[in-house]
Amino acid sequence: MPLALLALAISAFGIGTTEFAIMGLLPNVASDLHTSIPTAGNLVSTYALGVVVGAPLLAVIGVRMPRKHLLILLMSIFVAGNLLSALSPNFPWALAGRFISGLPHGAFFGAGSVVAAHLAPKGREGRAIATILLGLTVANVVGVPASTLLGQDLGWRTTFLLVTAIGVLAIISLALLVPYEPVEPQQSLRRELRALRKQQVLLGLATAVFGFGAVFATYAYLSSITTQVMGLGESSVMWVLALAGVGMTIGVAVAGPLTDRAARPTAYAGLGGLAAALIAFYFTAHILWIALPMVVVVSALGFLMTAPIQTMVIRAAGDAPTLSAASNHSAFNLANAGGVWLAGAAVAAGWGWMSTALVGAVLALIGLGIAVTAGGMDHNHALPRALPGQGTTQACTGQDTPAI
Repeated sequence: MPLALLALAISAFGIGTTEFAIMGLLPNVASDLHTSIPTAGNLVSTYALGVVVGAPLLAVIGVRMPRKHLLILLMSIFVAGNLLSALSPNFPWALAGRFISGLPHGAFFGAGSVVAAHLAPKGREGRAIATILLGLTVANVVGVPASTLLGQDLGWRTTFLLVTAIGVLAIISLALLVPYEPVEPQQSLRRELRALRKQQVLLGLATAVFGFGAVFATYAYLSSITTQVMGLGESSVMWVLALAGVGMTIGVAVAGPLTDRAARPTAYAGLGGLAAALIAFYFTAHILWIALPMVVVVSALGFLMTAPIQTMVIRAAGDAPTLSAASNHSAFNLANAGGVWLAGAAVAAGWGWMSTALVGAVLALIGLGIAVTAGGMDHNHALPRALPGQGTTQACTGQDTPAI
């Protein structure tokens, strides 16, 4: 299992790097492709659009494929999209490359999470899923700053060539290290769609939308908070973002074992703690020695939700988890867009940069309310602790199993 998880984590590292590195390269892209910086910002939203569209679409297309083959196909699309971005002769081609590279994002994390959970010993699924997500968060600490500096020194296209190389390495790793599992007899599009309509799955997706909307409402404006509220120079923005990446990594690392012990309480702690931390950040952001540690705390609590929400969605989906798990990452990106928009509206209304933290706190509390509602339903319909196909061919019925 560790080697298979390493292959999945390498892939996640590449995906995380290409998703976030573009934010630090927008001026370089705009200058090279003769457009404005706000227009170049569409490269960020176009990637997110690709994730939202591609997650369910590619998960449906690959429903009858062995998951190993599906993962390799998805990373091949990722490589093609980043190579197109690197070689794009003009801005429309760059947009096309970003859209294509975003298509496999959600489907990869969905299928990868299912593979990791199936490979894990019973009771360690949360750790396995968290290991993959660590690749995504480590990208924020190492991959994004390094690729941003590389792109600024050698040209933004170099960053996308580097990510393309990481994608090729990921494909080789997946081919060599992830074991082949034949298509399960119960896998079908009808089962996947039926699972996606389950009440607990829908509530899990709604929790993700509001919970991660809270995270991105503040994260998206952290550079402005750094310079306008904390009083630091622009050169410090990268290091503050790296601190946020450290917090994300801590949150995911802690989430794994906590999820295996009690998934729902871990999600409650993440959502409730995030709301409290964002309110505290609102009042202390101007005090530098408090504000910098709070960046780590907010990020850690925000990403404490990742493994438990993904694990609960997979468990709730039963014997057809791939589409539901992929849709969860569409929910994350809807959260990205929605949280940023709401926080931006608060700033535009003249409420100040720190109003983004209050917007995030409200979203986190709404997410907590949805999660608690879903948890209350577990008393009547307990979710299984074991995952389908994990150590047994018996389908999980949810009977005679303890609530999460």
